[in-house]
Amino acid sequence: MKYDAVIFDLFGTLVDNTEFLDLSRSEYNRTLSNVAAALSIPEPDLLRLWSETVHERDAGLFPSMEKYFRHICREIGVKADARQIANAVELRLEYLRSVLTPRNHTVETLTELKASGYRLGLISDCSSEVPLLWPETPFAALLDGAIFSCEVKLTKPDPRIYRMVCDSLKVAPGKCLYVGDGGSGELTGAVEFGMDPVLIRAPYDTVNGHREDWEGTRISELKQVLDLVRGQPSI
Repeated sequence: MKYDAVIFDLFGTLVDNTEFLDLSRSEYNRTLSNVAAALSIPEPDLLRLWSETVHERDAGLFPSMEKYFRHICREIGVKADARQIANAVELRLEYLRSVLTPRNHTVETLTELKASGYRLGLISDCSSEVPLLWPETPFAALLDGAIFSCEVKLTKPDPRIYRMVCDSLKVAPGKCLYVGDGGSGELTGAVEFGMDPVLIRAPYDTVNGHREDWEGTRISELKQVLDLVRGQPSI
């Protein structure tokens, strides 16, 4: 086989990245609005700090959402009690549970890849809620190794995070196909580490945001990975 392993990004790859979907954006904003209300924080202040601390959350500076929300309250000068913090955390977890839903053909594709002998891995830039909820998702039983930035305190495209997933799967970088939506410079990082990257961008995923402009291999749905590992051209 050309590849021994397939490494996936999470948001925008296995599940939708709600940041770039107009239909989901309203629910995303509604959740943050409800969190602000639960903490008695002015909504504009929460939205500003939420946006400003994305990297800090992904880099593991806040080991739990409880600690994160307490930090936000201190920054704004609001005193929230334990009940308010717990309510805010549950609102965030409830929203994220709805987001961690596999895209069409994802479970079937992962199942077929695994049955064909490929090692399957994940690298996700994410905050502490994702590894907390990960065991509840169907991905946990299908992937052989998952690296979460908040746990290892490294984010893409740091080469050390690619090394971690290769080590966990016991595969060489040159035998890995990397699949991602281009966030965090992940595709360029995969190339520099020696992996073979492919951009995935669903037809309804139309906002580029801060994602890479990629001129290499592209696919529009996950099941096309099956063609790539078989040496067939992407559509």
